[in-house]
Amino acid sequence: MVFSRAMWAMSGLVWLAVAVMWCIWWGWPAIFVVVVFGVLPDIALLGAFAERGRLKPERVGFYNLMHAVAVPAAIILVGFIVLLVTGGITEGFWGIALAGLAWFVHIAADRALGFGLRDADGNIVPVR
Repeated sequence: MVFSRAMWAMSGLVWLAVAVMWCIWWGWPAIFVVVVFGVLPDIALLGAFAERGRLKPERVGFYNLMHAVAVPAAIILVGFIVLLVTGGITEGFWGIALAGLAWFVHIAADRALGFGLRDADGNIVPVR
């Protein structure tokens, strides 16, 4: 199933609200995790541009990996298992799940704004 930009926006907003609530619940350490993992996918852009809006072909694979939904989804899954095993929402270790959630919100925001993955030549595949 292919999500539209509106569906990505709604999903991103819902999960952003969850991340904000968790930041309120867990405080500054949670805010740090959200900020770091919210911008982490864009490390793929550092030094990667061949020209305006187009990545160097050799950097496309790393960019696409950092912006693939499967990566944060796997982190969220592992994070929720760790959270439940270590004591649940009140006592457990929440960092992994929150990191994956922040990463997913970044990707959802990109998709909502029309930025998809990259073609082999480095151009953006638009999300409709």
